[in-house]
Amino acid sequence: MATSNLTVRVDEGIKKEFDNFCENVGLNATSAVNMFIRTVVRTRALPFIVTDTVAEQDNRIVMAKMKDAILSMREQSVTNGNSDMTMDEINAVIAKYRQEKHAVNA
Repeated sequence: MATSNLTVRVDEGIKKEFDNFCENVGLNATSAVNMFIRTVVRTRALPFIVTDTVAEQDNRIVMAKMKDAILSMREQSVTNGNSDMTMDEINAVIAKYRQEKHAVNA
């Protein structure tokens, strides 16, 4: 099989780290890059997830807001005196409220 050269520019420090990694796992840089290329060709996909940093930041913001909302609900349940209620107890209170509301509206 004929071979072809591929030249890639990379930060010198990153290259040294990559070479050290490859050596530690018994490879050289050429073998590692060939493994990467063959994996991409075989699977028709990159062997890692590529994400948009803006999307990641948006996700972190959403997660932080969700965490704040959960903490706020916990604080409110302590204030209301129902922080130790089980889901069955909460559902029973809701069912009772709905029955009472229905009886008033009937």
